Amino acid sequence: MTGATLSTEEIRQRIDALGPWFHNLDLNGISTAPSHFLGDYPRVKWRHFAEVVPANLEGKTVLDIGCNAGFYALEMKRRGAARVLGLDTDDEYLAQARFAADVTGLDIEFRKLSAYDVGQLHERFDLVIFMGVLYHLRHPLLALDLIHEHVAADLLLFQSMQRGDSGVDHVDSDYDFWTTDQFDSPGYPRLHFIEHKYAEDPTNWWVPNRACVEAMLRSSGFSIIAHPEDEVYFCKRLAPREPATSLLSEKVAAR
Repeated sequence: MTGATLSTEEIRQRIDALGPWFHNLDLNGISTAPSHFLGDYPRVKWRHFAEVVPANLEGKTVLDIGCNAGFYALEMKRRGAARVLGLDTDDEYLAQARFAADVTGLDIEFRKLSAYDVGQLHERFDLVIFMGVLYHLRHPLLALDLIHEHVAADLLLFQSMQRGDSGVDHVDSDYDFWTTDQFDSPGYPRLHFIEHKYAEDPTNWWVPNRACVEAMLRSSGFSIIAHPEDEVYFCKRLAPREPATSLLSEKVAAR
């Protein structure tokens, strides 16, 4: 029996068995997380930036990294994407996502892979979704670099929790060794390290301020083309830059 042929009660029973859910999905009129502490999440957030994503994704490929129960993967398939692949490292989330796709009759593939494993796909995608993942990673900039190098072909939809000042300072390309005032400015890029837990979650490792998010995206080769919501960015992949000559290389060459 497929999810599409299940009765309302059978769907409700499967939702309960697969819970708790972080994504509140509507599966044939039944909510998976009706008492979510953030409300109708993530739909309540999606409404603020849905329009920046092309309404027609016909013929396009989409990769959803850290897909959770598949809310964004489902939305992209509803917009006509030819291929949607969702990745997560949590078996419970993947089970939820597969069930949601089954019930809704949407053809979506899900795999157990982390953001660090994207090179194993050997495939580039027209749109990469990287929502709510960065701050759960011990090596966030590495993940962005790997996405740019291996899987992003054109567009990136990105979101990260942010804390600290929302201002963005102008930052010079270089500073004298004795110039340190910039580090004390609230709008200087900052990545806050969490040694233990934040919000009772031991996987919250790093929390950037807004300036840091934007600097990290640029540093990894993405140009910000829209900032429709406080934590959300729609970006375009830029061609790789020529690697800069390291100071060590310059010193060796000078000998």
